[in-house]
Amino acid sequence: MTATGRPHWRRVPLVLALLGAAVVFMLPFVWLLSASLRPRAYVFDTGFLPVPFAPGNYAEAWASTPLLTWLTNSVVVGVAAAAAVTLSSAWVAFGFAYFRFPGRNLLFGLVLATMMLPFAVTMIPTYLIWSELGLTDTQVPLWAGNLFGSAFYIFLLRQFLLSLPREYFEAARMDGASYPQLFWRLAFPLIRPALLVAFVFEFKASWTDLLKPLIYLRDERLFTLPRGLKVVLDRFGYGGEQQWEVVLAGSVIATVPMLVLFFLAQRHFTEGIATTGRNG
Repeated sequence: MTATGRPHWRRVPLVLALLGAAVVFMLPFVWLLSASLRPRAYVFDTGFLPVPFAPGNYAEAWASTPLLTWLTNSVVVGVAAAAAVTLSSAWVAFGFAYFRFPGRNLLFGLVLATMMLPFAVTMIPTYLIWSELGLTDTQVPLWAGNLFGSAFYIFLLRQFLLSLPREYFEAARMDGASYPQLFWRLAFPLIRPALLVAFVFEFKASWTDLLKPLIYLRDERLFTLPRGLKVVLDRFGYGGEQQWEVVLAGSVIATVPMLVLFFLAQRHFTEGIATTGRNG
């Protein structure tokens, strides 16, 4: 019997369905990994085993492109973007969750309404702002906009904060805690699972973002990994060399760090997802 009193056999269909879904989702990555380990003539074989075996594709990818530089840039930009949006959104979410003031719900609704604006609408005005500041062809526009928060993360973190007993904060206020102390010493430690969810979400969004680097970056030394892979694709894929094994090896290198991140943060990530949104 399970902890809920249901027989174990009733969970078998659910487990089988989850295993089937996991296999389906993993098949593209398994093929990508296998194809990246084959010689050029066998790259597009439909099998899932790397036969013949050619691990030298990764050495060729590292030697022919500055992948380490692009990888480092992606880590720096991703951490800066994720930290900026997580902290700024948490501070705004705390204000909406704790303070009671006229028009709070209307103002919160206006914040959520910004999610309806597609990136294409704000792309040109945003570019003009960064251009006037002289920050184009730098990595600053890739993360600095996150200092102003994100409506999605503000909503997510506000819901988590609403699940905390308000008596904790009132007791701290009676003990003389200031509002910043309420946030940093009381709220911040209690919402760490939700903060981790926001951080991982934004890090993944930054890690896979191609559009912003395409818009703002010209210097190859500043490229993030997606922008660099675009160069690899143009040079070795659709270009004259047709070395798809190098393209696939670079794609695997770009994918593995995110898999490792999700694996390491799995427990806290699941906890944050499960406990966010208890209250409206």
